Amino acid sequence: MFSAFATLSSSAPTGSPPKDVPPPTPLSLPQCNPQLPGDAGSAGRWAQPSLVRFLQTLHRPADVNESHFAALGVHVHAQAPAEHVLPDPSYLPSASGWDGIDLDEARRRDPTFRTPLSNGKLSPEARSYLERRDELSVANQAAFRTVRRMKPEPGKLPVRLGNCYEFFRQLEFIAAYWDDTSLPPSSAETTEMNPEQEQGQEQGREQESRTTNTPQRTTYRTAPGSQMPAEFRHNLVSAFVKLVAYDFGCNVAPSRVEPRLHLIEPPSTQANRKGGPATRRMSHFSSGCVFIARTPVTREAARAGIVEGPIAAVSARNTTSFSKPTESNIDFGRELIAALAAAQLRARESKAEKRIGEGEWWATAKRWGGGEGGPIGREFEGDAIVGDKDAFEMESLGDGGGGPSADGPASASNRPVGQDPGFVRGIPVRGAPLNKKPRKTLSVYDRYRMVRPPSSNWDRKARYEAIGKVRGAGHDDVFVVSSLFHHLCVLRVRVPDRLLQILDGAPEDDGEGGGRSWGKLEIWRSCWFDLFVVEQRLEAMRLLWGVMAWSMRKVDGDGDDEVVGGM
Repeated sequence: MFSAFATLSSSAPTGSPPKDVPPPTPLSLPQCNPQLPGDAGSAGRWAQPSLVRFLQTLHRPADVNESHFAALGVHVHAQAPAEHVLPDPSYLPSASGWDGIDLDEARRRDPTFRTPLSNGKLSPEARSYLERRDELSVANQAAFRTVRRMKPEPGKLPVRLGNCYEFFRQLEFIAAYWDDTSLPPSSAETTEMNPEQEQGQEQGREQESRTTNTPQRTTYRTAPGSQMPAEFRHNLVSAFVKLVAYDFGCNVAPSRVEPRLHLIEPPSTQANRKGGPATRRMSHFSSGCVFIARTPVTREAARAGIVEGPIAAVSARNTTSFSKPTESNIDFGRELIAALAAAQLRARESKAEKRIGEGEWWATAKRWGGGEGGPIGREFEGDAIVGDKDAFEMESLGDGGGGPSADGPASASNRPVGQDPGFVRGIPVRGAPLNKKPRKTLSVYDRYRMVRPPSSNWDRKARYEAIGKVRGAGHDDVFVVSSLFHHLCVLRVRVPDRLLQILDGAPEDDGEGGGRSWGKLEIWRSCWFDLFVVEQRLEAMRLLWGVMAWSMRKVDGDGDDEVVGGM
């Protein structure tokens, strides 16, 4: 949604390195990998009486600490290889054997490479995977020349970016804030040089490019990375994920409803003894993420904007400083919220919506003890249409039917809706233009007077489904594509079904030996991939391809699928 604004920003300059550039932002990735004490396979003991009540004590991000991760039973496998991130490594493309093969050889691999998908189609061809590898293997500076429509270097052919054009376009925006790590550090001298020296240095770089087969540098950083707009990183990660998701019939779709992790307090035993209705506190944490969703097969549903899933969460954050442990804990907490929020959405499959506040007294009983109430805010000033900027007060002419009654507050029933031709208008209120029509919606104060439950947190155009879930396993493997700086990693979070029930307000019974009834929350985190480096972004694309292949695989029945991999 922010891609249009990216075109208005200034790109990194070309030619000689700019002068008076601010120092680069230090690049330090967060180091928060909670471990369960003792045996990693044990559930451990939990001393707090209620997990949800303990999590609801969080009011600020700085309050997050290791005790909250221990309450959830978080156990992280850091720097996990791609074969461990996937539950079944057979869906992962081979790491070698793709260099130097042609399209005919790639087509001969299709019988073993392609698998049935849950949408009734086959997975992408080996030719598509080979094309993505070739397109992502283009050197950054050569790709930036194509994005800027510059002539190629002397003696070299122009490169074709194909489907990766949007990815390199977003990467070129980021190059104005972060140094291209695929190139050696810029050797810009701090002393001033005259034009002859600058011309000689430029010719030296061109000569080095011809002799060493290294692309000539065309972009330089002009600002620190801490000043980069947040939408740049989001656009870069979305463009990278779409390179793989499109071929599997999926897309990166932002939720029409704010994605939240909902917490419902368990029933209170004290309220049950009194015989009255139990008062249960409901709260939520905002995730700030988007989701990878499956596109419907039918054209009508796809045009209507209906999405299915979600399949995975995409979380791109704008934090650039992790010098304190608290900052790493906050970032890891945001990744955890994105995973649990995606798990709650996937768990809505075959369930009916239960709106927050439905049947509660505070969502049905009238305010002020059932009285009419009095004027609010600007209604004391006698404004005819309160809270409506497009409307204005009409003067009462003729038989006096033009304005509201002075005996009571303004309401939707006694406000002027239209005027006859030739009707003389009164003095405009708040400088509103005379040619504007009154709004048909209710005013701010009339909406406040309406007693009703909060708005729905279910997307009307979403078909919630746990796509790729192992049926009957008692847990759901949720993937999170996490991004910081110009790096990307993939997390697999194994969310127990019992934990989701507790977060939804189920009673929290102790497990065997007084431990957690849900066991633990196990996480496999891959290494961080630098999207500037060709080798690392190829490995990231390979892992993402395996994630989509496993998540979109065809599951024959609810109980026919087995737990595979043993991870």
